[in-house]
Amino acid sequence: MIVNQSDGNIVLIGMPGAGKSTLGVVLAKILNKQFLDADLVIQNLHGKTLQMLIDERGVEGFIALENDALCGIEARNTVIATGGSAVYSGEAMAHLAHIGTIVYLKISYKSLVERLGDLDERGVVFRGDVGNGLRGLYDERCPLYEKYADLIIGVDNLSITAAAQAVREAIL
Repeated sequence: MIVNQSDGNIVLIGMPGAGKSTLGVVLAKILNKQFLDADLVIQNLHGKTLQMLIDERGVEGFIALENDALCGIEARNTVIATGGSAVYSGEAMAHLAHIGTIVYLKISYKSLVERLGDLDERGVVFRGDVGNGLRGLYDERCPLYEKYADLIIGVDNLSITAAAQAVREAIL
């Protein structure tokens, strides 16, 4: 069941590599919705890759840019794929919750390690207080994803199409 139907939006959150962008495109097609990739919005607004913005402005500066971009989204009938770090901004998450249903694409740490390539090129936000690299990031973010999610969909061992169908079934 859709928790928030006010604008017909579905907001995807989760770790880098969980499939937010790829699954989002498939889900938008299945549901006859538009698709918006928040990372691309940020890149287009600033004319730089996410990694360039993180390098240039630092983690907190990037989070501020991401917050502004997410708070500026005014979409209807859209699947919105957020960056994995969206959950660091309570203001942005409140806005996204107001305009749509937040779906957490949950992936196990084991599956995450198998899926991810070079994190240095992905524009992944590592806060200074996160130790142990990817493991620390995973442990820090998972509770935040759960905190903001209206729905949680496990995506381990699912193809992109099967995961999109699972989201579709959960929201309808």
